[in-house]
Amino acid sequence: MVSDGAAVPKAIMVNDLHKSFGTLEVLKGVSLVAEKGDVVAIIGGSGSGKSTMLRCINFLETPSSGEISITGEVIEMKPDGSPHNQKQIEKMRSRVAMVFQSFNLWSHRTILENMIEVPVHVLKVPKAEAIAKARELLARVGLADKEDSYPAFLSGGQQQRAAIARALAVDPEVMLFDEPTSALDPELVGEVLGVIRDLAAEGRTMILVTHEMKFAREVANKIVYLYEGRIEEHGTPAEIFGAPKSERLKQFLQSVT
Repeated sequence: MVSDGAAVPKAIMVNDLHKSFGTLEVLKGVSLVAEKGDVVAIIGGSGSGKSTMLRCINFLETPSSGEISITGEVIEMKPDGSPHNQKQIEKMRSRVAMVFQSFNLWSHRTILENMIEVPVHVLKVPKAEAIAKARELLARVGLADKEDSYPAFLSGGQQQRAAIARALAVDPEVMLFDEPTSALDPELVGEVLGVIRDLAAEGRTMILVTHEMKFAREVANKIVYLYEGRIEEHGTPAEIFGAPKSERLKQFLQSVT
């Protein structure tokens, strides 16, 4: 299990997580701890189960078995892994925000409308308050002049920054990032990584699936290397990148650097 044993509140705990799609077992007993303020980077090759693990944490995919707790609250699951109480899942999603590789902005709504949808209609935040917060967040990610624009009129980097601002609008305790730069042109990657770097500097708890090794080394305090649905190795950036133990990890790092 990934932990340094410190007596710090556990933001995310995943214990013996399994996930199969039919006969294909994608996750084979994964355990992970993200304490409050941790930035955990999950690395690994294509098909290793990185995105599936992230999607299981917030139940966008139904785990086959295992245990997940969010800020100390265990998610109740039926024997097949599906959630026992949908209201508990909705409550959990108000604490855990996810940023996807493909932005997932509503194309028929302006950026400001994208921002206030969940706070107003799900969390019942007064509209004026939600708008004020949305504008503050858009300014923070450098998009103050784009609130009336539709996603199609923004660059990929701008759309992803808007998606990050939208995730922040629910004031999450944990943020999940699933390859947030993989759909971007190379020249746009830096602007998105800059926003995520700022969030890490604030002490926000984040779990980040990424193929940006240099970024993971600089920003994360814990690295998890996933291989064929299992955690092959985990440790600090210095341990993982400076002194990898497993041959698979050594080969992976050689292939991506």
